[in-house]
Amino acid sequence: MQTIQNKKGLKFFIAAVTLWAGAALAQSGNYPNKPIKFIVPYPPGGGTDVIARIVQEPLSQNLGQQVIIENRGGAGGSIGSELAAKSPPDGYTVLFTLSSHTINPAIYPKLGFNTERDFLPVVTIASLPQILVANPNFPANSVKDVIDMARSKPNSISYASVGNGSPGHLAGAMMAGSANVKMTHIPYRGGGPAVTDVMGGQVPLLWVSIPAAANFVKSGKLKALAVSTNKRSAVFPDVPTMAESGFKDFEVDSWYAMFVPANTPKAAIDRLNAAANKVLAMPDVKEKLLNQGAEAVGGSPDALGKVVKTELAKWDKVVKENGIKAE
Repeated sequence: MQTIQNKKGLKFFIAAVTLWAGAALAQSGNYPNKPIKFIVPYPPGGGTDVIARIVQEPLSQNLGQQVIIENRGGAGGSIGSELAAKSPPDGYTVLFTLSSHTINPAIYPKLGFNTERDFLPVVTIASLPQILVANPNFPANSVKDVIDMARSKPNSISYASVGNGSPGHLAGAMMAGSANVKMTHIPYRGGGPAVTDVMGGQVPLLWVSIPAAANFVKSGKLKALAVSTNKRSAVFPDVPTMAESGFKDFEVDSWYAMFVPANTPKAAIDRLNAAANKVLAMPDVKEKLLNQGAEAVGGSPDALGKVVKTELAKWDKVVKENGIKAE
């Protein structure tokens, strides 16, 4: 019995020393001294993945260490987020996610992490609209057409999103709720699979971030019906806003941001924040983001923290008012 207790004590001691050593390195000015892992909680090809890869190489150069992207999709981003939350708080695991980070707590009552308690904000990378796209053969050519079809045959029209609790999920639910029609939500594990199925005709409509759909809209493999913000996208200036389509005060935007596990040393957060702000000021990075319909943001950890707090309350209210649930 004593031997077992000693072994348990030794394991605890080793774990504690390892954690302390990682924190000490981050605080000592040696950070980073090894590759940094970015957990993207969505599959390759989606908007979050696209934005992460735009900043991946310039961040690697600025930090002097390789940034490695690990895609861990599922459950609207909550699987990858939980993995990040439970990673060592040493600055070498970063959650690169989107605004569903503040929506999921209202959708999933039993998340394996707490959005505010288990993460610390680093920096907002970019923001952009959601876009409503359709299979080119789908008969609707406007939001009005979609609503008319849904009204004539309730639940006959389905729309996809990148997952339960995603901005696209909320945009679709708000569209249907505002028009008082019934539509069926089909959640996917990310933008890539959803786009593929809409192009293939398995699902007629998709609310998704512009980066996931931009190239396919430009090539004619998808058609764009509306954007979710109160101003038109610079990438698709001919695509109307939802407000122009008859939906007053309709606005759902996506932001992409970096978070680290709680208790990550401030020195590591400050280093990551400084590197990200330098990268986001680079003209070529700004141009690449704009080509995807995204606007570089940057700013302080505190600024991102305020956004998180505000949006947690905002989306909780929207979810309750529209009766949104995980499908």
